[in-house]
Amino acid sequence: MAGKKTEFLYLSEPDMIKAGVLDVKRCVDVAEETFALLSEGDYLMGGSNHNSHGMGIVFPKESPFPNMPVAGPDRRFVAMPAYLGGRFDVCGVKWYGSNQANPPKGLPRSVLTVQLNDKDTGEPLCLMSANLLSAMRTGAVPGVATRYLTRKDATVAAVIGCGPINESCFKSIVSQAPGLKKVLCFDVFPEKAQSFADWSGKELGVEGSVATTLEECLGAADVVTVAASRLKPLHLDSKWLKKGTTVLLSGPAKGDDDLWTGCRIVYDNVRLHEAYVEEAVASGDKAGYYAGVIGGPLYTLIDAGKLQPLDQSTSLGDIVRGKAEGRKNDDENIIFVACGMAVFDVSWGYDVYQAALEKGIGTKLLLWDEPHLM
Repeated sequence: MAGKKTEFLYLSEPDMIKAGVLDVKRCVDVAEETFALLSEGDYLMGGSNHNSHGMGIVFPKESPFPNMPVAGPDRRFVAMPAYLGGRFDVCGVKWYGSNQANPPKGLPRSVLTVQLNDKDTGEPLCLMSANLLSAMRTGAVPGVATRYLTRKDATVAAVIGCGPINESCFKSIVSQAPGLKKVLCFDVFPEKAQSFADWSGKELGVEGSVATTLEECLGAADVVTVAASRLKPLHLDSKWLKKGTTVLLSGPAKGDDDLWTGCRIVYDNVRLHEAYVEEAVASGDKAGYYAGVIGGPLYTLIDAGKLQPLDQSTSLGDIVRGKAEGRKNDDENIIFVACGMAVFDVSWGYDVYQAALEKGIGTKLLLWDEPHLM
C-alpha cells in the first residue's frame, strides 16, 4: 500500500492578522462556545485527570553543566495539550518559552506557537504563530465573564496592570459592556498607566485616567480587570470594593480573607482548579505551589475551611449553559478566577485556521510525499 502525502498549513503572525485573529467579538463568541463544551465535558487536557494546565520545564537554581539554563524571572518552557470536541473536534498544543530578559532583546516576554493535529491520524493540520492568538483568547475569557456576571448598568471600569494582556482583556470587556464611559488605570509604573489611559480613549472611546492608588481604582469601579505581574502580586482590600463590583482575575492578586469570603467566586472551570490542588499536593510543597498560581489564595482558604469547597463551586460554563445562575442582583460582589486553558487556544486557533483556509491565507508545507517508515 502506497503511503499518504501529508501537508500542513503554516500561518505567520501577519497571516494570522489577515485571517482575523484580532476580531474581538468573534473571539468572545468562540470562547463562550468553548465554555459550554467545558461544562458538557467534551474536552481533554493533559495529565491523568485530563485537566492539567500543562507540562513545564523548571530550570534549576544552579547547574554543573555550562549550557544548561538556570532559573530566572519568568523563565520557563511549557507545553499545553488539549482535545476539544463540538464543531472543533481537533487536538492541539500550545508551546511556549518565556523569559523576563527578552524585551531588551527586542522580543516579547513569551514566544508562542500553536499546532493543530488530526484527532485520528495525528497528522499536523496547521502550525501558527500564537502570541496574538494567546493574548486574544486570554482577553476573551473575561469578556465572556463580563457578558454573564457584570451589572448591565456598569459605567466605570478599573484596569490593574496596564500591559498588553490587560489591553486584550479590556477590549473584550468593552465589547460586552457598551455602557462603560470611564476607566481608571493603575500600574506600578505610572507611565504605563498613562499610556493605557491614552490608548483607551483613542482606540476604544472610553475615557481613561490614572489612579495613584489601588483604593482609588477599586472604590469607583463597577468592573475590575487584574492582569498584573506574577512576580509581585498586588494586594486588594475588601473594604475598597463598592457594592455590585465584578473583579476579573486573569493574573494573580493578594487580598485579605474578607475579599475572598465576602464575594461570590466563579471559576473558569472548577475541574482545572481541582487539578491544580492535586498537583500542589503531589509537589510536596503545597504552600509554595499555591503561591505560584492565580487560585492559590482561594485554595488556601478552602483548605482552612473558610471558603466553599471546589466541588460545590460554580464554573462559568455551567452559567453559560443555564445550569447555574449568573449575577443574582445588582449588589452582589463577584470574583471571576481564570487560570488559562489550552482548550481556548485550540478553539480560537481552529477558528482562525478555518478562516485562513477559506481565504487562501498561509503557506503549505510538506511533511512527506509518502512516509519513509511504513
